[in-house]
Amino acid sequence: MKIHVITIFPESFDSYFSSSIIWNARKKGLFEIDFYKLNDFSSKKFGHVDDKAYWMHGQVLCAEPLSGAIEFIFQQVGKNIPVLYMSPSWEALSQEKVEEYHEKIEEFIIICWHYEGIDQRIIDMYDVEKVSIWEYVISSGELASMVFIDALVRHIPGVLWNIQSLEEESFSEQLNRQKEYPVYTKPKDFLWLSVPEVLYSWNHAEIEKWKRDHLS
Repeated sequence: MKIHVITIFPESFDSYFSSSIIWNARKKGLFEIDFYKLNDFSSKKFGHVDDKAYWMHGQVLCAEPLSGAIEFIFQQVGKNIPVLYMSPSWEALSQEKVEEYHEKIEEFIIICWHYEGIDQRIIDMYDVEKVSIWEYVISSGELASMVFIDALVRHIPGVLWNIQSLEEESFSEQLNRQKEYPVYTKPKDFLWLSVPEVLYSWNHAEIEKWKRDHLS
């Protein structure tokens, strides 16, 4: 999988993409990610990429630098690839939707918004697909992009050490899109609470029944 990220703040990705599961996946070459600083595609003095919205409050990312960045990536790749835009004003992501994205796209562009969003003409020109992480507003398309990329990348074979972690987790198909059952670890007894006896009984049939009964 190859991901191209258009952003004003590429440095905001440094910490997260240099740690834990995502870092290991990149190191193994299981996915690639390139960052493009939007200001580098601006023709304005000082590399400005936003301007006042027509008859609305706030600033909007301009069409010119966004189009320049998208066209540059198309040229580098040698073809047009899907363009996604992290936006709260769309249908919220679900686990099922993430799985669909993993199945259908191998290489794509993500636009990280700021201020009041991006010029609508970019959405119209490039048939941009909006992606929302949920029904609330945050101040950074970068943060929303990291959430989406993390949810997507963990479906790539080899990213997770235990494939069962992917198959049997909240909202997975195997759990009928329900929330995962409670989980426990050692010690068996902690203060006044104990691990349910069935979980250390080695009775696999009863353990599976307990899991199913405790889905929410």
